Amino acid sequence: MGRRILIFDTTLRDGEQSPGFSMNTKEKLEMAKQLVRLKVDIIEAGFPIASEDDFEAVKTVSQTLKGPIIAGLCRTRFQDIDRAWEALKYAERPRIHTFIATSDIHIQRKLKMSREEVLEAAVAAVQRAKRYCEDVEFSAEDAHRTDQDYLCKVMEEVIKAGATTINIPDTVGYAIPWEFGARIKDLMNRVPNIDKVVVSVHCHNDLGLAVANSLAAVEAGAGQVECTINGIGERAGNASLEEIVMALRTRRDYLNCETGLKTEELYKTSRLLTSITGIAVQPNKAIVGANAFAHEAGIHQDGMLKEKLTYEIMTPESVGVPQSRLVLGKHSGRHAFKKRLSDLGFELSEEDLNKAFVRFKAIADKKKEVFDDDLIAIVEDEVFTVPEVWSLDHLQFTSGTNIIPTATVRLKRQDEILQGSGWGDGPVDAAYKAIDLITEMPGRLLEYNLRAVTAGKDALGEVIVSVEFDGQRVVGRGTSTDVIEASVRAYLNAVNKAVLRRKGRTPAEEQPPAQKGV
Repeated sequence: MGRRILIFDTTLRDGEQSPGFSMNTKEKLEMAKQLVRLKVDIIEAGFPIASEDDFEAVKTVSQTLKGPIIAGLCRTRFQDIDRAWEALKYAERPRIHTFIATSDIHIQRKLKMSREEVLEAAVAAVQRAKRYCEDVEFSAEDAHRTDQDYLCKVMEEVIKAGATTINIPDTVGYAIPWEFGARIKDLMNRVPNIDKVVVSVHCHNDLGLAVANSLAAVEAGAGQVECTINGIGERAGNASLEEIVMALRTRRDYLNCETGLKTEELYKTSRLLTSITGIAVQPNKAIVGANAFAHEAGIHQDGMLKEKLTYEIMTPESVGVPQSRLVLGKHSGRHAFKKRLSDLGFELSEEDLNKAFVRFKAIADKKKEVFDDDLIAIVEDEVFTVPEVWSLDHLQFTSGTNIIPTATVRLKRQDEILQGSGWGDGPVDAAYKAIDLITEMPGRLLEYNLRAVTAGKDALGEVIVSVEFDGQRVVGRGTSTDVIEASVRAYLNAVNKAVLRRKGRTPAEEQPPAQKGV
């Protein structure tokens, strides 16, 4: 067993202080419930004296959640501490987290106090908090820019006063990893009673080093890391929780540390935060970004198909991502193209694969990413010749406000004319139901896309649909100056392709490529 590192999540406090990330009480509670599922050790629910809404959020989280320690932030002022306790007293495991700045620039320019006055305030605050609960954390704001001798003295005295956790923040993200690690190690050696407390760190990302500084501190002996989901927070943000946790897990061989988090909940937690705030993470974000487990380069894809460990140091499943993604684009190679077609159910001959690959490369040069529907269309266009078993002979529909949309469709199959009617949520839905009735091939519409091919009021519209027939996905295309007609032609195109697949042959070949149930 490695040394256990406590994860202190401050998404709901420091994280939501940043522009655009503010959350109301209901949203904080929803996020806090997910943090419980993630199994973080401490949830800092807010800054109770900052606003009435923040107070209510901390109070609600304290009343509702069980399991993690619930912390509330407060300055060293007694009214802050009293207010924090009013919100925290309902918690199963409450923690009062009090702070004051200790760097000379903050003491002189912001607080306009002396070092002695700051020390007295720190000690008095811890003693006041200790009257309410056993678990008290003290933070020395801007600790990294604080004189080390003075910082050692402050920490020694707050521990004597009853602090159970002492926090060393790099509040402005100024530290360099080996410098910050050395500072923590020096504190561990020089503060005589430091063995009685948990040493915590809280690093900001102004130089992009928050995670690196946090890990350096852990290596030097820190037992708690304060961090946020997606690394949100003041200015450039905080140390990213998911990066800290997965670094400790992935490099346990070096750091010999572990956390108690359920890492499979990381991706879900990240997605919930983006849903609440409306702000997504960048695609190349470590661990939870859209491209974190995506591979496009042909060399990488070839390696991944042979052995995933060649290019992935952790499994996507370990953080809650369903699977790795081979992104097909202009850099992709033949191996990845063939594998993706196989996954879609197409086993092509070398000749057909060559034809399809040439078309794929031509499309990939024009698009950033080639999707599954594009691949299906490529195979169907290049390999299969789709006979028009069913063709549109007549279409009539009615729709409007307070009118149930209906459609009458007449289809031709060889010399046979069949007609049917349907009603639905709109004229397109009604027409599709009429087609299902006539063809006796009910399909499930998966995707519907409409675009203008030409300009002007009489623009030609192209509709692309993705439809599922008997568990098989088919892409259909149709064009017309009338949107409803284009929609019907696209659906019929999909029906005709489904008929072809059921027959298992093409008019151009007696023996088609084998399929595995597209």
